[in-house]
Amino acid sequence: MVSIRLTRVGKKRRPLYRIVVMDKTKDPWAKALEILGSRDPRTKETILKEDRIRYWISKGAEVSKTVWNILVDQKIIEEKKQSVTHISSARKKKMEEKQKAGAQTPQSTEQTAQAK
Repeated sequence: MVSIRLTRVGKKRRPLYRIVVMDKTKDPWAKALEILGSRDPRTKETILKEDRIRYWISKGAEVSKTVWNILVDQKIIEEKKQSVTHISSARKKKMEEKQKAGAQTPQSTEQTAQAK
């Protein structure tokens, strides 16, 4: 499957990213099928080839979440941004337990107040 994603280029502590089309299973440093643009995270400058991006999306290329959000910012895609952060299942479970404990604490204080 072909995907549109970022590859990092540039120097140490001076990142630049290329937006490329490549096979999803390939190494990020492998040769890309096509370079669709670039992004400088320091200056927030983004250069894109809109017509080629639309072409690859129409051909069924999968867009990574980060690139999706860049395309939404540039108004190439008219949809909502996608969440990029990942919460592990263990952390999710801890958060749910914490919320349940937080919900039970006020009830237990009310019960002790009624008992007195």
